[in-house]
Amino acid sequence: MNYHDAAQTADMEVTVALGEDFSDLRNTVRQICKGFPGEYWRKLDDQSAYPTEFVAALTEAGFLGALIPEEYGGSGLPLRAAAVILEEINANGCSASPAHAQMYIMGTLLRHGNETQKRTYLPEIAAGRLRLQAFGVTEPNTGSDTTQLKTRAERQGDVYVVNGQKVWTSRALHSDLMLLLARTSPVDQVKRRTDGLSVFLVDLREAKGNGVEIRPIKAMVNHNTTEVFIENLKVPAANLIGEEGKGFRYILDGMNAERILVASECVGDGRWLLGKGVAYANERRVFGRSIGQNQGIQFPLARAYAELEAADMMCRRAAALFQAGQPCGADANIAKLLASEATWKAADTTFQTHGGFAFAQEYDVERKWREVRLYQTAPISTNMVLAYVAQHVLGLPRSY
Repeated sequence: MNYHDAAQTADMEVTVALGEDFSDLRNTVRQICKGFPGEYWRKLDDQSAYPTEFVAALTEAGFLGALIPEEYGGSGLPLRAAAVILEEINANGCSASPAHAQMYIMGTLLRHGNETQKRTYLPEIAAGRLRLQAFGVTEPNTGSDTTQLKTRAERQGDVYVVNGQKVWTSRALHSDLMLLLARTSPVDQVKRRTDGLSVFLVDLREAKGNGVEIRPIKAMVNHNTTEVFIENLKVPAANLIGEEGKGFRYILDGMNAERILVASECVGDGRWLLGKGVAYANERRVFGRSIGQNQGIQFPLARAYAELEAADMMCRRAAALFQAGQPCGADANIAKLLASEATWKAADTTFQTHGGFAFAQEYDVERKWREVRLYQTAPISTNMVLAYVAQHVLGLPRSY
């Protein structure tokens, strides 16, 4: 897409809902979140534990199967509905990240898997009997340069033998299945560096201890992230998703959905944080009046609100384009950029508004402040988004 194409996209007849869309979904999410107050999340942080009970509640409500078509046991909802679910989870002080991956990971299986694979796995995922929460892509020495990953998968009869290492693979210890990207053809033997990569569905229940070792990574936020070591892992050839060597485009196909969903999570977090900041500004009295009366407090809060509203509109537009089958790469990336920065502004403003009390865990501000900083780094960094927009929207030379 170039600048002219972006302008044309804006003229497409795509409907964007305003206000509180999918109100029934929002109300149900709010009711679930009431059962998981701040104390629940603080305890998990202290123990570096996984929110098993919360994820079970989301599963029982059918939310983790929201995007799976009804014929496979899911709800068959549009992407915007899934975005609303994740937004509301975060807007109510909970954390969507322990469960959000299943929504976009299963898209690779749905769009590119064969019918046998879909019939085998999607109904089990929709019913909550299987969790597909882990996404093995990033490696220690390649980072964002996915085409240079070192994990190899070599065909040997009816299996692929896989060797390599993944890092920042969140929820691998709490997932039954993992989507794995590996190189099946050496990079020096393909025409384009994006060729020769393949996607596999790995059954972690069988693989752990039989070629896969998973080690937790202690991090600033409790995302249950891990590094995965793979040595002579045998993956059935039947678990190859789509065609061998075309995995990179399959992964890219799901990234727009991922960025739209994560951007919506950002908006939810930002609204929770802003609400905390406004409430405290009204309640806290210093020198005989509420601190919210001071422009030094209220102006940053007002600006944070304006930026969140703008980010929300970009999220809605990107989701509408995605659902309409229109080009949405630029919109998805821009939504992620604006939302990540807006929620960080809301977090930092609320932190500053609380003064010293922001550091107290009981207010939950420091927990959310830590969580939302991640959005500027993952799932795509701010600079990578800017590079995408510069090259693919503005038509500037590739910078890397």
